[in-house]
Amino acid sequence: MTARPPRVIVTKIGFDGHDRGSRVIAACLRDAGMEVIYTPPWQEIATVVKLAVEEDADVLGISSLATDHLIVPKLMAALREAGMSDVQVIVGGIVPAKDEAMLLQAGVARVFHPGTALDDVVTDVIALTAKRRQRQGESA
Repeated sequence: MTARPPRVIVTKIGFDGHDRGSRVIAACLRDAGMEVIYTPPWQEIATVVKLAVEEDADVLGISSLATDHLIVPKLMAALREAGMSDVQVIVGGIVPAKDEAMLLQAGVARVFHPGTALDDVVTDVIALTAKRRQRQGESA
């Protein structure tokens, strides 16, 4: 029996409607054999957390091109409150170095910048899924 593929939510929180990058990442992960749940832009944090719970997401990918990454710490707190602190959160897009440090301190697992090779994203998502499932005692 093989383990289920990584289950990834790709979304945008806040008011940033630039979704081209998130659509590229969603297609890339899907093409790599992952289960991808893609949402349209302008999602509220509560909606994303509810979806992560309902879908038993391994990885939650947040795309930010217009500073909406600044509300990710609120997302991290909401995930903890929902008992989903083991979900691996990644952020991609335009993230200044000072903001990247803040995101990592808040518990974000990885920040991807423009130009990151898609193969690197796939490799990291697989590794983060394995990390989450190992913590849960589930096979990756």
